[in-house]
Amino acid sequence: MGYPAGMVRQPLTAEQIAAGQRLGAALRAARAGRSLVEVALAAGISPETLRKIEAGRLPAPAFGTVVCLSQAFDVPLSELADVWLADMPVRQAS
Repeated sequence: MGYPAGMVRQPLTAEQIAAGQRLGAALRAARAGRSLVEVALAAGISPETLRKIEAGRLPAPAFGTVVCLSQAFDVPLSELADVWLADMPVRQAS
């Protein structure tokens, strides 16, 4: 399918990559003693996807994936958003 003509996905910024690494670390900590496979199945994602997110190799997971992980970990989505936004530059409203 791809993007419509003229639309190109922009590469992630260093800040976004760092945010993904923070998110991955927070999810890894939230998993605590639970197995990666158990949590991935509870979230409806593959264990490999969760592994990549936790390792920071998938720094910008889909919103639905984050929502499902939030539910699987019983961590409010707002807490995961706070982790993502920590140290991000403040944007001015347009």
